[in-house]
Amino acid sequence: MTESDAKADLRLYLQDARDALVWKLEGLPEYDIRRPVTATGTNLLGLVKHLTGAEAAYFGETFGRPVEAPPLWIAGAAEPNTDLWATAGETRERIVGDYRRVCAHADVTIASLPLDAVGRVPWGQRSELSLHRILVHMIAETQRHAGHADIVRELIDGATGQRPGHDNVAPGDPAWWEEYRSRVEQAAKEAEPAP
Repeated sequence: MTESDAKADLRLYLQDARDALVWKLEGLPEYDIRRPVTATGTNLLGLVKHLTGAEAAYFGETFGRPVEAPPLWIAGAAEPNTDLWATAGETRERIVGDYRRVCAHADVTIASLPLDAVGRVPWGQRSELSLHRILVHMIAETQRHAGHADIVRELIDGATGQRPGHDNVAPGDPAWWEEYRSRVEQAAKEAEPAP
């Protein structure tokens, strides 16, 4: 495999995760894309805002190509998790637009550098990392948060899937899914050791 093929493959998987994440916001009202669905406050728009900062840091600042973006919260900052939620004044259009703009900036970095180009990450134990390593990290990071978004969206309105028109789950009507869920619950109870 040539470097350009490897880079194209990595870029494809990164873009696939980016698209899945943004798609999870489609068709939902403002409240639902912002509301905390877990005890730790996980919300759809906050995931997009967080990944905007991550793309800017890893593909911008790390390679000497800074781009304006919401900063990542780093331990010791004044307010934890500021990158993981949107204030009432931050619009969906602005956050998604910023994400797309920063991703386009990242794509230029990816296209213009060889995979073995070394960048300087200003935090963590390993400060010098290759573009290849950064790409792998960002694919994992984006897929992880796209998975969070998938679960959050299912909890909000039952929608599932990775792409529009492809729910990527077994076929079944609500009665089938309730019976299936009951079987899974029963198996979990049966697996619990007796006191």
